[in-house]
Amino acid sequence: MAPKFFGIAVLVAITIFATGAVAQENELTGIIGRTFISDQGVIGAIGTDTVLHSGNGLTFEVNYGHRIWNGGLAALTFEVPFVFNPDEDLHFKHNVIPEGYASYFITPSVRANLFPSSGLSPWISFGGGFGHFSEKSELEFGGANQGDTGTNTGVLQMGVGLDVKILKTLSLRGQLRDFYSGVPQLNIDTGKSRQHNLFVGGGVVWHF
Repeated sequence: MAPKFFGIAVLVAITIFATGAVAQENELTGIIGRTFISDQGVIGAIGTDTVLHSGNGLTFEVNYGHRIWNGGLAALTFEVPFVFNPDEDLHFKHNVIPEGYASYFITPSVRANLFPSSGLSPWISFGGGFGHFSEKSELEFGGANQGDTGTNTGVLQMGVGLDVKILKTLSLRGQLRDFYSGVPQLNIDTGKSRQHNLFVGGGVVWHF
């Protein structure tokens, strides 16, 4: 399914650019932050601490955006967030889960900014695409992971944030994005097929 999602996203982007959107404004954004994933109970586990714990993985985002409409008080931007979490640590009391995983999400989206030309511009974003989990090949307490070590997933993206202009071509950005994805293969049953990956971060936007 992932190549299909990507193909649709590329076609949408080409269509938007080819139609000559009203304001030829582009931006490139770099964000650094943390991904937060809620702990989950494990079905069938006995004793105390029957919960899968996730760390707060250091996460990076690169985002290309193209302004497709500007109405003065509000504006729409087609954006493509690419978010990479290189090391999401995991903990469970039994030695059955991988020690962690890496993940990335690519979610073409539309972002709506209020007061896009002012010094403070709040925004919301919505879109969808695909993601990938790369489960580690070793178990948490040692030994080989016999489970899957590569999982593709469809992803929905919902975000809110604030842009603060500091120069004509530069803004600071703070944001919260929820990447609602499938789950990695961790050799346990949490009873869930989807999870919220909450990315909180801040960075710089270059307008050109």
